[in-house]
Amino acid sequence: MELNLFDKQVYIDRRRILTQNFGSDGIILLAGNQDSSMNYNDNCYPFRQDSSFLYYFGLDIPMLAAIIDTESGEEVIFGNELTIDDIVWTGTLPTVNEMASMVGLAQTKPYDQIIHYVHKALIYGRKVHILPPYRPENKIKLATWFNTSLDDVTDNVSLKLIKAVIAQRLIKSPLEVAEMEKAVSISVDMMLAVIEHTRPGIKEYELVAKAHEAAIANNSRLGYPAIITTHGQTLHTHYYGNTLQQGRMVLSDIGAENPMHYGGDLTRTFPVGRSFTTRQKELYEVVLAAMDHAIGMLKPGVRYKDIHLAACQKLAEGLVQINLMKGDPAQAVAAGAHTMFFQCGLGHMLGMDTHDMENLGEPYVGYTDTLKKETQIFGLKSLRLGRELEAGFVLTVEPGIYIIPELIDRWQAEKKHADFINYDILNTYRDFGGIRIEDNFLITETGYHLLGKYLPKTLKEIEALKG
Repeated sequence: MELNLFDKQVYIDRRRILTQNFGSDGIILLAGNQDSSMNYNDNCYPFRQDSSFLYYFGLDIPMLAAIIDTESGEEVIFGNELTIDDIVWTGTLPTVNEMASMVGLAQTKPYDQIIHYVHKALIYGRKVHILPPYRPENKIKLATWFNTSLDDVTDNVSLKLIKAVIAQRLIKSPLEVAEMEKAVSISVDMMLAVIEHTRPGIKEYELVAKAHEAAIANNSRLGYPAIITTHGQTLHTHYYGNTLQQGRMVLSDIGAENPMHYGGDLTRTFPVGRSFTTRQKELYEVVLAAMDHAIGMLKPGVRYKDIHLAACQKLAEGLVQINLMKGDPAQAVAAGAHTMFFQCGLGHMLGMDTHDMENLGEPYVGYTDTLKKETQIFGLKSLRLGRELEAGFVLTVEPGIYIIPELIDRWQAEKKHADFINYDILNTYRDFGGIRIEDNFLITETGYHLLGKYLPKTLKEIEALKG
């Protein structure tokens, strides 16, 4: 088995920077993931290592954990060697010590000895810093290691460690950017395969199969469950049983995760047949104009929340032009009327996780101590990224228009935003669906860089792909 790794100096430097920024304050404990059973013990979900463990220790192997003693400098990886029974099923793998040396560590211990390190530290009054557990298996282990209840495990989560890891992982190194370029380009191949295979009469799941085929052909896999649907108004649907019909559109939101576990996240909306209808073209151009406006604002020092709001106003301006909205677009956005059409956020951070580091907390990844995440305002509460942009950030830009009949009915009954929404006209769009367009960008010192090879997005380009 060949492990996919950067040079070991990369991991040595990452741990050194973490320790320097963190300071001398006890022990950092990072628990890797383990296999998780689907329906019986030996039939497991595809393994996915914890991203922060990968970032600092690189080893894509189940049942590993590691500690960094910030005071003594000691670093230990805990894991068990394969037995002969294991080797019968898995074949020969590197030893734990051999794998540790690949990422610049000299010391390894059996997995069950980690509890002694944790208990010893706690007995001597030292802090043991952990990140928020999101896997039930790790939560159970942490409860045992800390000698606490499952409900109280999160009491041991370290905000200091969360902020230190986020600060380091937010800025993507040239090595990481190169991996993301690869992942986004594979995602482009996936999308092109889906678009080119789309035709009336087939099922959505046939398009999902094309996405998987293109990913696997590039030694990759999907970074998240595909969203490929003719009901684009449902933001995160994973039902694939609908039959594609002439006159409808397909919204495809897919992304590859490459062998180094960096990912892409792209969306295109395209006609089932050879061309868009007039209404589809009108709304598509509104979304594309909002996207281009937002992209033009990308640069260090600009708050992404402000870019989001500017894109919302651009959407409102376009919707006024086609009479779905009315009144002053700026006032409409200030009142939140645009969220009838755009209920979510403009984008999010991207890296080893599709929503990068979301397990560490959106308020810390996408926001800061001085810019708090909104939790009540419809639309803004779904904006995952609001903070000021910095060179090295990688993010998505993905405006959309989603015509949701249930939302129309509720707001119209309440006469909500009646000064800004033309309900009579909007009701003739009830079966429209949704449109989203999404690309991935690196923030540079002077602006932005589109990641991956170019994926057509204009109306003319999309229809050309349809032959």
